[in-house]
Amino acid sequence: MKKLLIILVTLLCSFSAIAQDYKTHKVKEGETIEQIAKQYLVTPFDIFALNPDAKKELKSDMILIIPTSGVKNDEILEDKKELIGYKTHKVKRKETLFSISQKYAVEIEDIKKHNTNLYSENLRKGDKLKIPRFKTIVNKVSLNNTIKKYKVQPKEGKWRVAYKFGITVPELEALNPNINEVLQPGDELNVPNISNNEEKAVDDEFNYYTVLKSEGYMALNRKLGVTQDQLETLNPELKEGGLKLGMVLKVPGNIKTTNVVIDVANTNLSSNLKNLSPKRIALMLPFGLNKVDVDSVQEAKKMMRTNGLLSVSLDFHTGVLMALDSAKQLGISTNLKVIDTKNQIAEISKILEANDFSEYDAVIGPLMPTSLERVASKLKRDNVPVISPLTMPTNLYDNVFQTIPSDDLLEQAIIKYVKKDSLPKHIVIISDSKHKAISDRLKSEFPLAKQIQSRKNKKGQEAYFMYQTDLENVFQTGTNIVFLETDNEGLASNVISMINGFNMNDKEIILMTTNKNKAFDGKEISNYHLSNLKFHYPSVNKTIAVESRNSFVTKYMNEYNVSPNKYAVRGFDLTLDLLLRLASEDDLYKASSSDIETEYIENKFRYSKKMFGGYYNEAVYIVKYDDLTIVEAKL
Repeated sequence: MKKLLIILVTLLCSFSAIAQDYKTHKVKEGETIEQIAKQYLVTPFDIFALNPDAKKELKSDMILIIPTSGVKNDEILEDKKELIGYKTHKVKRKETLFSISQKYAVEIEDIKKHNTNLYSENLRKGDKLKIPRFKTIVNKVSLNNTIKKYKVQPKEGKWRVAYKFGITVPELEALNPNINEVLQPGDELNVPNISNNEEKAVDDEFNYYTVLKSEGYMALNRKLGVTQDQLETLNPELKEGGLKLGMVLKVPGNIKTTNVVIDVANTNLSSNLKNLSPKRIALMLPFGLNKVDVDSVQEAKKMMRTNGLLSVSLDFHTGVLMALDSAKQLGISTNLKVIDTKNQIAEISKILEANDFSEYDAVIGPLMPTSLERVASKLKRDNVPVISPLTMPTNLYDNVFQTIPSDDLLEQAIIKYVKKDSLPKHIVIISDSKHKAISDRLKSEFPLAKQIQSRKNKKGQEAYFMYQTDLENVFQTGTNIVFLETDNEGLASNVISMINGFNMNDKEIILMTTNKNKAFDGKEISNYHLSNLKFHYPSVNKTIAVESRNSFVTKYMNEYNVSPNKYAVRGFDLTLDLLLRLASEDDLYKASSSDIETEYIENKFRYSKKMFGGYYNEAVYIVKYDDLTIVEAKL
């Protein structure tokens, strides 16, 4: 009996608390949680916390418990106007409501309220108006709602604000339906009304990771190498609520959270075009036409042969024009402004001074990092996307799109490719002393691998060669993968020739590298050996076979009487992707989430946002030599 009494008292106390601190809401047909939350000035997760069933299904006539008080704000001062009389004003020639409101320091609406004829009649000379006079009363007001306004600070993005107030990124977006994709300092957001000492600070000694769809602790352990216990120690809230989509997690500082290679299904953007307004694009290329003698055909041709930047610019430009034509067939029109930067910083400054780019949808280029840096930093204040088409940007500002995957991503891609193949294999890592660091990283990824260093001379200096005896008894029966890490053509030729000799019958040797540089294209390197060794490497692009005669190649050859090179194809792929993204969303930022991967002729694009910067392309190919041709490698 005593036990029942305790339970009864507890229940009565609970109902008393609900009556005092909560109210109820009967759900109407068609209502959403967001609408109900907005009505009561609370957050959706406040309602879900008290009504877990509503998360599964929100039904008509369902009774929801709605919180009416959260952590209260301190008392604030609120100005209130009190009418104390009128002043008469006779309207003079050329006077307007605006000039009169300025003269008496009152709102135009206040003048209209006390002169109601102005709602239907125009102001005329000679009219006599009653100008209200107010006195200001300062009241102390205490707010009791569970959301408050927050002003975005410099360098804060969505994840920082969400982490600061202990919510997920989707919850922050639900509280702010019109939130910008890229936050600007001074933006005002709705956030949970927690006290200042409850706000979480971002500690630069740690990294931070945003949980993706369907990610659990095992997936995070595979991706980041961090255990559930470690995550719960750094993020105590996980013990109660578990992982949620969009939750921002604190992770150890030595864990990379940006360059994580993931597989995403290709997206066909052309099937979801909803923003078909004309696109304004600027294309900045270093033609250097001021140095070309347009009156001499021979001189112009010579410049095209000898001036590398001019040649690249012209090829890229032809690809851009063909992309514009393809986009036009889909209903996307483009206003393209082509600008010659002359590859001079001084010229860039002139261009920026003479042109207003604030209304442009995007700027492609300039090609050179220093020039792109100048343009990006200038256009950052107007939030205009700047696309780096062929080089790595010096600084990845919030408005910069790095379209070339980084060396780190290329390295991770080939490692992931090897790990994905579950068949037994023996791994050998060969490198020179200059590439010892990558050799060690590969060893940490493949602990059973054998590491071999190139020979040194009598003075202990790198000699860039190996003896055949160094490789005897190294390869085993079955599949052997050899990572060759060097940028020295002599060592590359030496090793490739030798391991080709070991590639026989019961011992299959597959050559790989994390970085295919000029050493592998040297005159002493045999393409027959590379093909025999099925040479694999990560690449920004794949190579199309001209004989494939796809529509792009056919059209290009008909137009220009030559096959398109990689710069022309790059210009086409990048520009078509840009236009399709712009046509599928309100702006490029919204169309560049990491779950969208696109692929065209030779290039693919999947953008991720850097935690403290802009967007980088993380879509990488693995290609291989196959019967003297280079093809995409697929498991």
